[in-house]
Amino acid sequence: MKKKHVNARLICQVSAAAALVLAGNAMAADAFSSDSKWMTGDWGGERTKLIEQGIDIKADYVGEMGANLNGGYNDDKTARYADQFGLGVALDLQKLWGWDNTQAKIQLTNRNGYNISNDRVGDPRAGTLSSSQEVYGRGHMVRLTQLWIQHQFFDNKLDVKAGYFGEGEDFNTFPCDFQNLAFCGSQVGNWATNIWYNWPVSQAAIRVKYNINDELYAQIGAYNQNPSQLEHGNGFKLSGSGTKGTVLPVELVWSPKVNSLPGEYRVGYYKSTADADDVREDVNGLDAATTGDDYKSHNSKSGYWFVAQQQLTSHNGDATRGLNIAANATFHDKDTNFIDNYQSVMFVYKGPFDARPKDDIGIGAARIHVNKDVKRNAELLNAANGVSDYDNAAFSPIRETEYNYELNYGIHITNWLTVRPNLQYITHPGGVDEVDNALVAGLKIQSTF
Repeated sequence: MKKKHVNARLICQVSAAAALVLAGNAMAADAFSSDSKWMTGDWGGERTKLIEQGIDIKADYVGEMGANLNGGYNDDKTARYADQFGLGVALDLQKLWGWDNTQAKIQLTNRNGYNISNDRVGDPRAGTLSSSQEVYGRGHMVRLTQLWIQHQFFDNKLDVKAGYFGEGEDFNTFPCDFQNLAFCGSQVGNWATNIWYNWPVSQAAIRVKYNINDELYAQIGAYNQNPSQLEHGNGFKLSGSGTKGTVLPVELVWSPKVNSLPGEYRVGYYKSTADADDVREDVNGLDAATTGDDYKSHNSKSGYWFVAQQQLTSHNGDATRGLNIAANATFHDKDTNFIDNYQSVMFVYKGPFDARPKDDIGIGAARIHVNKDVKRNAELLNAANGVSDYDNAAFSPIRETEYNYELNYGIHITNWLTVRPNLQYITHPGGVDEVDNALVAGLKIQSTF
């Protein structure tokens, strides 16, 4: 197992080294130029030529540090670092091969590191509901994250995408400029237990979108639900073995201009056709924790979501600067899902200072609520095991609601490098009242090679 971890990191290191060699062949003014879109520059103009031919090479890095300053389950202070390398290519097949209105993409990712939330912020018996380092997770390995082709029909009214990718690319999408998971990316994937796999996991999938007008579109998708793709060593698995069902999301997306400022509003619904265990009841409708019988199986699970993003102001007439607000809410099947609802709100001001017009400052608050039947099930398990002392290793922690807060400042050092120091405050980590509220210092690095 350790050898695989080393090999995965070696692949990324070789890729980074190759990029630096290419940079060395470019004009010195291009590589590491603050005005370049890429750290390695334009490779003497060759990169722009490739894009003009329909080949856009993608290489990026995200690193996140978390340090427990105060509180949490274990107040033994330390710092943890997790990161992700990405390498891929976006293809314009119309330019390359004359295929009208057709695009394709291939993307590999590799994650490594450790998470401060796992044993310092949260009780290891319960974990945390969110994560102070969102980039952590899904194994220390290389994964095929995207392998898809996309085509537009009927004067771009109908858009069809097929291949291997995750739901969060198209449905319930959301930016990832915060470091705490509760404010980053598709939130349905964070709380729809064991069915909706966010980046970097891919699934066999198809997505069909219809553009109703310039501001409104509707879309529907079908995603293979295959838990074996989460397993270590299955990052390139393309077979259907292990399939349990299909995730079917549908969404309506409205992108209006309010006072000439952009906004986006999403409402959606998902259903999984795979069997899902009840969180409390047994096959006879009684409490499984008391009877010891198998949990009742349901033939599906479902939920819905809302996402709103709106720019509220411009800065001295500059629409690239100003105050933005965003909000998320998800609601899930109470019979089968660990989390039954989640809400968050964020404010981001882009370009707060004239001397730093590309910086941003953000603040967010999130609430994550555990299904009351999960709480009751844990209480019954403790009673059945004859334990009532939280400090007893056999005790099942009682989980209710976790709150996450983040304040960050994005320093736009160059067009290819942003460094985002942040402070996070977690109330009742894991939803466990016995765990002290935690203060975490974070640092997020985002770079494009």
